[in-house]
Amino acid sequence: MKLKLYNVRGEEAILASQWAEANQIEISLSEEPLTVESVREAQGFDGIANAQIGPLDDGIYPILKEMGIKQIAQRSAGVDMYNLELAKKNDIIISNVPSYSPESIAEFTVTIALNLIRKTELIRENVKNQNFSWSLPIRGRVLGDMTVAIIGTGRIGLATAKIFKGFGCKVLGFDIYQSQAAKEVLEYKDSVEEAIKDADLISLHMPPTEENTHLFNKDMFSQFKKGAILMNMARGALIDTEDLLKALDLGQLDGAGIDTYEFEGPYVPKNFQGEKIEDQAFLDLIRHPKVIYTPHVAYYTDEAVKNLVEGALNACVEVIETGTTLTRVN
Repeated sequence: MKLKLYNVRGEEAILASQWAEANQIEISLSEEPLTVESVREAQGFDGIANAQIGPLDDGIYPILKEMGIKQIAQRSAGVDMYNLELAKKNDIIISNVPSYSPESIAEFTVTIALNLIRKTELIRENVKNQNFSWSLPIRGRVLGDMTVAIIGTGRIGLATAKIFKGFGCKVLGFDIYQSQAAKEVLEYKDSVEEAIKDADLISLHMPPTEENTHLFNKDMFSQFKKGAILMNMARGALIDTEDLLKALDLGQLDGAGIDTYEFEGPYVPKNFQGEKIEDQAFLDLIRHPKVIYTPHVAYYTDEAVKNLVEGALNACVEVIETGTTLTRVN
């Protein structure tokens, strides 16, 4: 069996090589993304593991079918970058790694939330300027006194809710599919609007769909409790960035923790030091004094990276050996 891996970082290469040796499977690693040109390098291989960031070129699916490759194993939970119907028409199984470390994202969410609540960015900036005074701009709040709304109560949302609950927060939630496990931690509301209206902090943990793209826009922000904080460790497309920036400027929101930006593809994960960023909305977001922006790193822990690499490779093998996998999404 021979597997081809695309978009491989150095740390992933080490983990993939260790997996290959343990499983006696030949692998070929490429730092290049999967494109209509690079896909030809997979000729003669049995399967592909990929870390797609932006939309995959539709021209790739028929090429894979022509080469006899039956699957692409995505090394993430999100698969919105794939045309699942077109993949299916070309007999390509797309799989993901649905649960690689919910705790990693949950802990990061609460970490950034605490930084926003306790104004640590401003405090650190003041200290750099030798300003050691106490004043209202740096006065924080007590997290345990706050009401938190979790929008999307799957594995990650539930893990996040548990941590906030541990601080003493009142936790509300909304999800189309309610779970018994979540009901033991939070109080479900019948709509997003009902969940957010009295919340001091709103944390998003839902996948992007056609229906919820830009769900958090001017109209939704107008229904937030004044001074609320928004956390998005899910997908950038959930938020209309221009509307978010206006809501922050108008004081409707007190802060935002943003780990995913809708159009991050050209920039994340890359080193842009000394280069010009053309996306003005992105620049405004990362420079906004009320925003803590992080480059899609909420998941980024030792455990998560290992589980993502091994989960994708195991899915490759499962499809090749059995014709399907428990983690297929189309």
